[in-house]
Amino acid sequence: MPYVNIKVTREGVTAEQKAELIKGVTDLLVRVLNKNPQTTHIVIDEVELENWGFGGLPTTVHRANAARDEATGR
Repeated sequence: MPYVNIKVTREGVTAEQKAELIKGVTDLLVRVLNKNPQTTHIVIDEVELENWGFGGLPTTVHRANAARDEATGR
């Protein structure tokens, strides 16, 4: 019984995109690991952007820095 948890930031992921993720991950597990799709569980968690970070900084700060760097040609 595979269980896959996908976490994405809450930024307008559509129901159609979620359905495509669920199907794609399920198909991958069937193809690569020969898992039964009827017992394969996929969960998608949407996380508020202010609750997501990496590299020691909130994602909003990373994005602001990237936008600044792009605007200044860095």
